[in-house]
Amino acid sequence: MARRTQCLYRYSIAASSALVTRDGAPTERHDRFIKRKIGVQLPKASGDIRSKDNRRDQHFFLHEAFTDPLSENVWVSTDHDEIENVAKQFGAQVHRRSSEVSKDSSTSLDAIIEFLNYHNEVDIVGNIQATSPCLHPTDLQKVAEMIREEGYDSVFSVVRRHQFRWSEIQKGVREVTEPLNLNPAKRPRRQDWDGELYENGSFYFAKRHLIEMGYLQGGKMAYYEMRAEHSVDIDVDIDWPIAEQRVLRYGYFGKEKLKEIKLLVCNIDGCLTNGHIYVSGDQKEIISYDVKDAIGISLLKKSGIEVRLISERACSKQTLSSLKLDCKMEVSISDKLAIVDEWRKEMGLCWKEVAYLGNEVSDEECLKRVGLSGAPADACSTAQKAVGYICKCNGGRGAIREFAEHIFLLMEKVNNSCQK
Repeated sequence: MARRTQCLYRYSIAASSALVTRDGAPTERHDRFIKRKIGVQLPKASGDIRSKDNRRDQHFFLHEAFTDPLSENVWVSTDHDEIENVAKQFGAQVHRRSSEVSKDSSTSLDAIIEFLNYHNEVDIVGNIQATSPCLHPTDLQKVAEMIREEGYDSVFSVVRRHQFRWSEIQKGVREVTEPLNLNPAKRPRRQDWDGELYENGSFYFAKRHLIEMGYLQGGKMAYYEMRAEHSVDIDVDIDWPIAEQRVLRYGYFGKEKLKEIKLLVCNIDGCLTNGHIYVSGDQKEIISYDVKDAIGISLLKKSGIEVRLISERACSKQTLSSLKLDCKMEVSISDKLAIVDEWRKEMGLCWKEVAYLGNEVSDEECLKRVGLSGAPADACSTAQKAVGYICKCNGGRGAIREFAEHIFLLMEKVNNSCQK
């Protein structure tokens, strides 16, 4: 049987880690990044990043694994039912981890060794941290070549930092600090100093025999220096907004060129409004919306993006018109995809140029079809699993404005790509 290279993607989710493994050289990132970034809501374990966004990581690397033309099999190792369901939705095979390697104290190495016990055909393993969202497939391909063609036993990622280090002051032991990597009398300028290499934890590649000895690093070792802008790590909650901005600017969005969004379609009930309907004594329908969302719609239109509204409910067009949003709308629609497709053709757009914000099961097909999809924080699970971006705001409480900002950031990425 031919020997194989496996790339294992580690997720710090639930009470353990999950692994995505696949054959061949590593991969590409799908253009629907941020939920990137992704959506399964998972219980939070000690030391893990916020549970709502753990699905963002899984979304990234599953899409990435399946877009690699050299990929043959994708395996997800997990003890969590919801992670298993998401993995299968992407077409991955699932290895159910035993309770022995699913403890809070379990390490990545424990899970990798268990997987290898079931897969004798694997001889190279790549442990990829899903909390490194700016990782590019070309980096992983080069690392795989270093092991296959240059004979290295293990390769790990580093980044170059220009940081001066000082010894720690400890009362009763060390009362003054001392320089560790500089001479203060000859303090160099940044541009005159090469800096130092720091292990950034983005990935670890190693041959099977090394892992079976209990090591991810050893033998004939080499490092792979990542570009500083690609070295992004999500460790705590406050890292998320920084990572999202960095991914939009420096992340990998696949071989297909990004398209500029020209049309945003938004579900009315649950996106424009919070879903609450008030009925007056004379049977007139009363709804409310957030002024922030109205401003978001106005900003989109000023940027040349058409905004249209849709609903499966027989909403009062008179009530909606009174909001003075100046948006074309269709109500009482049972087949939303057909209407959006009609609008798309009317404007001469491809699906990549259409964005959709939805919150219900009836929005699922549209969310899956468009180039950019989003859902409010309180959208149903079906909608959240179908989208590329989950808002922090609820429907009718700023979700449209937030999604508009996300569109603007993506458009900046498009413009940067065009300039390059």
